[in-house]
Amino acid sequence: METEDAVYVARQVRATRNASLIHSTAMVTLYNKIANQSLERLAALSDGVFAFALTLLVLDLHLPEAGKIHSEGELWHALVLLTPSIVMYLMSFLTLGIFWNGQQTQMNYLARCDRDLTWMYIAFLFAVTLTPFSTKLLAAFIGYRTALLAYWLNILLLGAVLYSCWRYANRSGLIKEDTPREIRRAIRRRVVIAQSMYAFGALLCVISTRWSIAFIFVVQLYYAIAPRKLQVRRA
Repeated sequence: METEDAVYVARQVRATRNASLIHSTAMVTLYNKIANQSLERLAALSDGVFAFALTLLVLDLHLPEAGKIHSEGELWHALVLLTPSIVMYLMSFLTLGIFWNGQQTQMNYLARCDRDLTWMYIAFLFAVTLTPFSTKLLAAFIGYRTALLAYWLNILLLGAVLYSCWRYANRSGLIKEDTPREIRRAIRRRVVIAQSMYAFGALLCVISTRWSIAFIFVVQLYYAIAPRKLQVRRA
């Protein structure tokens, strides 16, 4: 009888543990389904991170030391020495502006969000926070291919994660149902074409890093200005 009672008790304990495990798993699954569904909070977080990154860019522009400037010519010379930093500031400002627009465009067509997509966008914001570092690195070592490639890898990471976000949202049914197929394709195509042009620009560092920088800068100007020109022509 004691053996049968012990077996019975053991079975009851195992059953209780299994029930608790199932309950805990169900609770976790339920939480994952209801977590991070606010597009407004995600947009607010994104705006804050972009604003902070843009501010950090301008903080890397340092004034010439007043004690070393004694004439107009010396001031002009000091400003000329700041040219790499100014060029990289303009490039990175355009870069962040382009990717902010890209993210906001995606979010405008989202019906809702989920936990996985939220974390993917947070990974995108991680790449955003790296931009001031890669910018400063290239400004300090503008003639080095390693610095140029580090800057390009930053842009590649931004584009790859943003593309993955849109692809996941499309596959998971998070996009508004009335969104035309042409718009879904256009958003994907824009990222792919832009990243292809950035990659070509990075390859130009084989010739010169300055060729790469010039090409990437032209690409950024195109994406920042061309849509406005098209709108004027259509009007």
